[in-house]
Amino acid sequence: MTNNWFECKVKYVKIDEVSGKDRKVSEPYLVDAVSFTEAEARIHKELEQMISGDFNVTNISKSNVTELYPNENGDRWFKVKVSFIDVDEASGKEKKANQYMLTEANNVKHAYEFLEECLSDMIVPYEIHAISESPLMDVFPFFNNDVNEEIPENLKPIAEIEVNSDEFE
Repeated sequence: MTNNWFECKVKYVKIDEVSGKDRKVSEPYLVDAVSFTEAEARIHKELEQMISGDFNVTNISKSNVTELYPNENGDRWFKVKVSFIDVDEASGKEKKANQYMLTEANNVKHAYEFLEECLSDMIVPYEIHAISESPLMDVFPFFNNDVNEEIPENLKPIAEIEVNSDEFE
């Protein structure tokens, strides 16, 4: 299952840690969702627990991030441009397919080392072209392993469903 990442910009009033005064901020968040509508619903659900007071989702855009590599030792998100190298058998020419990934780290060096470790079992050759700190405040994957979400009553686990093969002929 591939992820569909949406960047959501959110405006709200935040208390400045230094001055203690209220200030308006606009912060980006990344949400995994199947549509723009679901992305907006999910960002509201996630941020209602984190932000006291009103907030507005001012923009939602499709992200070019394809993979996420969380790291519990990291404190910021870094966006990494990775090129996968393939050789066209017909022409013998090298082709590069670029992908953008996110990883958590404390600095650029740590992001590079952690991603190298994560990609070490790749069969396809790759090159890491760029790493930059992302402005993202947080990332919300679709499935959170830390939370046991209840299955709605109208749904059954696949293992409990009997399939009658005559129905599909």
